[in-house]
Amino acid sequence: MSIVATVEELEAIYGQPSEASMVKEVDRVTPHYAAYIAASPFMALATSGPEGLDCSPRGDKPGFVRIHDEKTLMMPDRRGNNRVDSLRNIVRDPRVGLLFLIPGSGSTLRVNGTAAISTDADLLASFEMDGKAPRTVLVITIEAVYFQCSRAIVRSELWNPENHVDPKSLPSVGTVLASLSRNRIDGDAYDKDWPARAKASLW
Repeated sequence: MSIVATVEELEAIYGQPSEASMVKEVDRVTPHYAAYIAASPFMALATSGPEGLDCSPRGDKPGFVRIHDEKTLMMPDRRGNNRVDSLRNIVRDPRVGLLFLIPGSGSTLRVNGTAAISTDADLLASFEMDGKAPRTVLVITIEAVYFQCSRAIVRSELWNPENHVDPKSLPSVGTVLASLSRNRIDGDAYDKDWPARAKASLW
């Protein structure tokens, strides 16, 4: 197996990026990039910590990531499984990467920067949903913003409903938990209770 070990070897294979690939990157949210963020209901959050890397899904109503100003984004940390893998990483290494997806659009938006975890009461209250405030809000300082071309979305046909997988063709979450816990967790009960539990704890 031949392994690429240097930047020079890499550049010999791929050459140099085009002007369009370089000029799209800026250090702030422009009006056009703001439109992408406002339309997005889903984002993947990448973090790094002493134990390794983490990439976590984040989703809410479109525009759930608030543009505070051209250099600052704010995102509520909604209820989850309390593993807080991303937050543990951010406390020790503030670097973050964000990837925004917009259903129906081939373009995605990438943001790199640093994050801090806020517990400011007024800020938490401003993100209330159904009378429930998040426990924390991520305050993200932007270092780079740029769109990603649509080739990956086009190749994958991600938004094509004809290619959507029937969830019943996959092992259920309860099945996975029962197997990994050696049946200490009742998988059937977990699957049965999940819809009501999720509905009651979305926010």
